[in-house]
Amino acid sequence: MKELLKYLEIADKMEAWIIEKDLSQGEKLPKLAELMELYGVSKSTIVKALERLENRGLIYQVQGSGVFVRRPKRADYVNLIDNNGFTADLPTHKMASKVLTLRKIKPPKKVQAVFGPEQTEVYEIRRLRYIDADVLCLEESYFRTDIIMYLNEQIAQGSIFNYVRELGIAIGFSDKYLTVKKLDQKTADLLGVKAGDPALTINEIYYLTSGEPFDYSTTTYHYENSKFFIQSNA
Repeated sequence: MKELLKYLEIADKMEAWIIEKDLSQGEKLPKLAELMELYGVSKSTIVKALERLENRGLIYQVQGSGVFVRRPKRADYVNLIDNNGFTADLPTHKMASKVLTLRKIKPPKKVQAVFGPEQTEVYEIRRLRYIDADVLCLEESYFRTDIIMYLNEQIAQGSIFNYVRELGIAIGFSDKYLTVKKLDQKTADLLGVKAGDPALTINEIYYLTSGEPFDYSTTTYHYENSKFFIQSNA
């Protein structure tokens, strides 16, 4: 577990360094040996950190030539592949949350089907997420209480994923299911649009690096205030 957390920590430091130096598309990173010395870690840790950055679309590697910065992302777009959260995707904006529901409940059948029958209690959190003063989305999440043992309204008003990482829990990967549909009256009222307006809804299941699911979320986006992008490595 320590090794897993270490390469994630180094990947975050490398990303911060790229941003701090304002490196542009195509700029070359230091060689592997230099990175090992700079961060004081093993070759395998650096290799794993670089793989993570490559999977997140932040770098690309050219065999025999080195590692280069990849920064084609346009501003104000939400990354549909990365699992860093809105705060990381939209750094120039003020992100805020209004907590509608926060409670411990017995998991609904759809959630228990993912978490397993042994999961008898989850945190249910419903939040309106804001980008600056505008509603970005309605987020409905269920967290396993045996992994995320404590949540309160103050935590839920910020970035829950940042809180999870601060606990030393390593977020691994996710499955995302996208649907475009017309809004019902209740959801439309919360988003501040009209019933029957279109919306992108994403059902997401987040896993730890160990492969255990810990978060089942459904996010419905305001069609006027949300933009998305996907980076492909092939």
